[in-house]
Amino acid sequence: MGRKELVVSALENGTVLDHIPAENVYKALDILNLKGVESQITIGINLASKIYGKKGIIKIADKFFEDEELNKLALIAPKATVNVIRGFKVVEKKKLVMPHEIIGIAKCKNPKCVTNHQPIKTKFTTIENGNEVSLLCCYCEKITDSKHIF
Repeated sequence: MGRKELVVSALENGTVLDHIPAENVYKALDILNLKGVESQITIGINLASKIYGKKGIIKIADKFFEDEELNKLALIAPKATVNVIRGFKVVEKKKLVMPHEIIGIAKCKNPKCVTNHQPIKTKFTTIENGNEVSLLCCYCEKITDSKHIF
């Protein structure tokens, strides 16, 4: 009996996001507003990874992102890599850079913060301490650690 394989077609043009922690793949889709996108999206979760043990990967056909959009992923996947594909070839590899400000993505952990009671977009300044990231709320000045960002 021959080997059975699931074949995922190669990406002709688009973006591949690799090395996303497996538990954060759905958050990555939210951050990049990929729900409802017409392009073909291939998602792999719990794939073997030397870095994480398990990783996720997202392949988006015919979609290219601005660095500012991609860098928001640094919150949940700081070691993720971005491969830009054109003509079935990787034409650019990008590393994520932690943005100085995060607007409208994360949630303030302070239950009394105005952003949790009014239709106001959250706004944070990022604080990097080694591998840990926390967010300083621009409204209530409370710090939200990485475990409570979403």
